[in-house]
Amino acid sequence: MAGLRILLVDENPERAGLLSDALRAEGYDPIANLAPIDLSARRVQEIGPDVIIVDMESPSRDMIDSMRQINADQPRPVVMFVDQSDEGMIEQAMQAGVSAYVIDGLNAKRVKPVLDVAIARFREFQALRDELKKTKATLAERKLIDRAKGLLMRERSLTEDEAYAALRKLAMDRQQRLVDVAEALIAFADVLKKK
Repeated sequence: MAGLRILLVDENPERAGLLSDALRAEGYDPIANLAPIDLSARRVQEIGPDVIIVDMESPSRDMIDSMRQINADQPRPVVMFVDQSDEGMIEQAMQAGVSAYVIDGLNAKRVKPVLDVAIARFREFQALRDELKKTKATLAERKLIDRAKGLLMRERSLTEDEAYAALRKLAMDRQQRLVDVAEALIAFADVLKKK
């Protein structure tokens, strides 16, 4: 975890300086300090941090919206230290992609363990997100293949196994993925229907 490039977002420059020193002492690399009003997805892309640490009295809706946009465009672990909060704000922050939300402000001694937990939680969440994306893509491909099989079964009076074998042979002959052949067949059938 040492050497992580950290973006600090703090409304208090003096406090941000103290946190930067504490992070350097732990082997981290605080690469930039931003005021909350300057935080945006564009700025995060320009700076390119591995982790974002936000330290403020109480998060605003604008801050939560910025976190949501950053998480949508370029997800990364976000740790938010706040002095005060309410249940609704915690829920909004977590939905916006904040990996760790710590109330009662920042304590330099707690930074490393909180960062470790936030990064682990972020990685686990990203793995789940990637798995879900992969599963959705597989399901969408399966639906296209089933639809193409249905067309062949209806138009050529084939059984399901025969339709699948015909699609598979065509894919192998053309050196294409089965789903690409299915998609082309469906597109061709749609063109024929329109005439």
